[in-house]
Amino acid sequence: MASQDVLFEFLHHEIVAYCNSKSKKEKEDVSELEYIGFACGYRIIERLTKDWPRFKEELDMLKFLCTDFWSSIYQRQVDNLRTNHQGVYVLFDNEFRFLSRISEGNQYLEFAPQYVSYTCGLIRGALANLGITCIVTAEVHLMPACRFHIQVQKS
Repeated sequence: MASQDVLFEFLHHEIVAYCNSKSKKEKEDVSELEYIGFACGYRIIERLTKDWPRFKEELDMLKFLCTDFWSSIYQRQVDNLRTNHQGVYVLFDNEFRFLSRISEGNQYLEFAPQYVSYTCGLIRGALANLGITCIVTAEVHLMPACRFHIQVQKS
């Protein structure tokens, strides 16, 4: 693991700890983590796509998110992308980086929302910069696997 990867994970854990120390509800309030992720995702996608032509299709944007965007942050692509072609997308990451360091079992499953909310914000921010308004939620049933559900809001 490269030193920048270790620094990124350490920074993420410190952001989670900081937000938890400020929050009264700790486990339930992940909105600040999601907002921090949104701001980062909005900026990161701008830098990654500056030399790319504009995307024409929504699906092309999601494919870019699953390959280039995900690789630039997590050093690997999303394991699977599924869609119903009606504005619902599901990204599967079977070894989500932030969860794999916590546990390979389910004993810490209750803490999973704290560790995936930042990434929900990253996705939402990146897509917002590309012109897609959406709701992003995460689902963790068996750690370290994670599913990110993206519901595109039609205007």
